[in-house]
Amino acid sequence: MNIPIEHQKNVFGELDVYAKRIEKTLHVTLIARGEEIKIIGEEGPAAGAGRVLSTLADLAARGNAITEQNVQYALALAMEHREKELLAIDQDLVCHTISGKPIKPKTLGQKSYVDKIRENMIVFGIGPAGTGKTYLAMAMAIQAFKNDEVGRIILTRPAIEAGEKLGFLPGDLQSKIDPYLRPLYDALYQIMGAESFQKNSEKGLIEVAPLAYMRGRTLDNAYIILDEAQNTTPAQMKMFLTRIGFGSKVIITGDQTQKDLPSGQVSGLDVAMKVLRDIEGIGFEFLSSKDVVRHPLVQRIVEAYEGYERQQEARAGRRAQRSMRRDKPAEGRRDS
Repeated sequence: MNIPIEHQKNVFGELDVYAKRIEKTLHVTLIARGEEIKIIGEEGPAAGAGRVLSTLADLAARGNAITEQNVQYALALAMEHREKELLAIDQDLVCHTISGKPIKPKTLGQKSYVDKIRENMIVFGIGPAGTGKTYLAMAMAIQAFKNDEVGRIILTRPAIEAGEKLGFLPGDLQSKIDPYLRPLYDALYQIMGAESFQKNSEKGLIEVAPLAYMRGRTLDNAYIILDEAQNTTPAQMKMFLTRIGFGSKVIITGDQTQKDLPSGQVSGLDVAMKVLRDIEGIGFEFLSSKDVVRHPLVQRIVEAYEGYERQQEARAGRRAQRSMRRDKPAEGRRDS
């Protein structure tokens, strides 16, 4: 196959790191002579490598900087002969950051998530860390705000400590709650810019507040994002969902595996998923470790924890079954 010289460094990576990843994963050998690329290996893997390289070359031709995540995901899709779907994902531009970097979905799960946000009034984005739940929701909100589709943006999350007691925090009320809301500020600054955020915040058009501040309000013509929803109580979740007014859109994000609630406390996100799953106008998108777009090591960490938790659940199930079998004869003796 042929890949233009000007795209080869982008496709193969610095010091051919991407090419080596393709060789190692598919057990093939890549040899480049000018624009000609020779792929040596068994027919199936060699064809798969050709499809991956072709897809990456097409992405490069569109002006994309190929990343390790692109290569990993193209390889994963190649196993299912779906690598060309990566090109369809790339066509969906959400917005640009303040530095001009395009924000696009990077996986099929993220593309489905963005589509559901466009189609539904309320969307639950549920999945592990690094899947872009909050970042994409923020990008969609800022784009809608810039297009005058909504009059303001409201960002909120439960102000709950992540497994440790922070004690007394100095300063005024805003200084006390800012540490809990820092991830939202980080995304706002990157997409919108600090100056634009400050200007709109002073006008009351962009509001970042803890969830407790939502009680008693009716939120019309707004884009509302509830982050870290796994840390809400059922009462808090109900309170939040009943704040929604006309012309508003709501995105609720959460990771069911990272709850910081007190032991025994039911999560409002878990309850909402059961109560609202069949209501028209509410969409649910379940992202997985395949949708992690941070460093590839994060994806492997998420997968390792998922495997460990499945093992723990299986062991707990076996212990419960053994306990039931031991109890049954005793019940029979008491009955007799």
